[in-house]
Amino acid sequence: MDERLKKRILMLYTAGIINAFLGLYVLIEGVTFLPQETATWLMIFFLTFAAVDFYLPYAMKKKWEEDQAKLKAQRAAGQK
Repeated sequence: MDERLKKRILMLYTAGIINAFLGLYVLIEGVTFLPQETATWLMIFFLTFAAVDFYLPYAMKKKWEEDQAKLKAQRAAGQK
């Protein structure tokens, strides 16, 4: 796999962990220093972005594998 792709995937996983941590923190401690509605919206915001940050690496890797399979098929067809 390309090193740039690996770096992006690692960065997205790191961002996902941070967003998940912040979302859980707001869920647990947010109501002590924020209004309930604001804490709820912040929690939804952070956990949504955490989900996106964990989904994108999966989609990127899947697309890369599909592209590699197409490239391999084209090379095999070109050799015949």
